[in-house]
Amino acid sequence: MQYEGVLTKMQTESGNPIQYYMVFENSFLNVNQLLGKDFEINFMGFSCLNCTKKKKIYRMGFCYDCFYSIPSAGDWIMRPELSTAHLDVADRDLEFEKKVQLQPHVVYLASSSDMKVGVTRKTQVPTRWIDQGASFAIPLIEVPNRYLAGITEVALKNHFSDKINWKKMLLNDVAPIDLVARRNEVQELLPDEVRDYFATTPEKLYELQYPVLEYPKKITSLNIATTPVYNGKLVGIKGQYLIFEDGTVFNVRSYEGFVVQINV
Repeated sequence: MQYEGVLTKMQTESGNPIQYYMVFENSFLNVNQLLGKDFEINFMGFSCLNCTKKKKIYRMGFCYDCFYSIPSAGDWIMRPELSTAHLDVADRDLEFEKKVQLQPHVVYLASSSDMKVGVTRKTQVPTRWIDQGASFAIPLIEVPNRYLAGITEVALKNHFSDKINWKKMLLNDVAPIDLVARRNEVQELLPDEVRDYFATTPEKLYELQYPVLEYPKKITSLNIATTPVYNGKLVGIKGQYLIFEDGTVFNVRSYEGFVVQINV
């Protein structure tokens, strides 16, 4: 079968294992059903996720002009501590920023390779952890806005990484970490502004199971801009990566806004 459309990050559904879907304008594909089968991807062009113009993608699925103008690509997206909606101060669009920033956010600990600290909107639990390929995750505190989550993450980044070693994650080289014990240790490192939220945040450990038939021994990252046609046997899905039998991995989210044709 043939599917064609603009890549966006795969949608997921919690389960054992997690279910993955590639969603296009007029069709969708349950990627789990393709495990063990040949999968061909062809790069066809670009389509900005905001303006839909066929302009080269700059970042986050957006062309250069959109990336530097639309509210959903503001600096506070990647750096929550820069959020200002709680002060009634706009970055690019105050109404949009209030909708996103002034809602419950969770600061969490996760093990995708080593332990990391991160921030997500409460509505994105556990989707955020799935997208990162986390094996385990635990909420640390739930706070009422993005700014408080951001300053907490900044404080904890002095002690823990906020990055994922994506290669170790895909090799399934996950360090055995007791996240429950680490959560209790981290309590003393929290900023004064958020300490009261620790006691009101349930201690719940999440374990995530991915649809992987076999993990690679070595990995090669597929760049469809330089390798516009690729064919391989799909053997796993983890995070936002497709894993192929020959060790090739493809980060779907990195190619949002790319127009592709998929043959299965």
